[in-house]
Amino acid sequence: MESVSCVRRVVRSLPPLLPLLLLLLRSSCEGRESELNFVTCGSLVKLLNTRHNVRLHSHDVKYGSGSGQQSVTGVESADDANSYWQIRGNPKRQCQRGSAVKCGQTIRITHMKTGRNLHTHHFSSPLSHNQEVSAFGEHGEGDDLDVWAVQCDGDYWERDEAVRFKHQGTDVFLSITGEQYGNPIRGQREVHGMRSPNQHNWWRTMEGVFIQPSQELLHHDEL
Repeated sequence: MESVSCVRRVVRSLPPLLPLLLLLLRSSCEGRESELNFVTCGSLVKLLNTRHNVRLHSHDVKYGSGSGQQSVTGVESADDANSYWQIRGNPKRQCQRGSAVKCGQTIRITHMKTGRNLHTHHFSSPLSHNQEVSAFGEHGEGDDLDVWAVQCDGDYWERDEAVRFKHQGTDVFLSITGEQYGNPIRGQREVHGMRSPNQHNWWRTMEGVFIQPSQELLHHDEL
């Protein structure tokens, strides 16, 4: 009973505004936790195709047919540094570094190692004969065919949510259907564009560095 009485005396002695301050602090913390759930502009991420369990990948290897541009593939390895991509704004409508990406927002997806943008155009892909997907441009600057819209269900792109990427110039979805290359990139999967939304074009963020409005780096699993 003495301890209960002591607690009551301590509570009565607290400044009258302290409960309000504690409530505001709790709300701020909850808001911060919610903020960390979203993919943000400037973040550096790996993107997993959830149907085929491979990560979006590129490298300085050109297609031997079609456009002859830098190839984009899918790889099983979770550790390959060539699978990091930066989420950037549409060149005609930049997004503030650290701001959450909205569902329906148009973005560019830039390969970290080579500085080229995820791109597609009216060339046939070499294996499935869907639409070729390449990496294009220099130092993060390409053209209007580098722009993709994020398709998701809520207001913002959540980090643990599967989303689709719809190309704004040709209306195809970023997809993998499982075809595998031979040498020199043996075992890597073809990435291409498909006209219809289906199980082959769901993607989810995995490892990465997520940028917050405070400009701080939030590490996720690695990097």
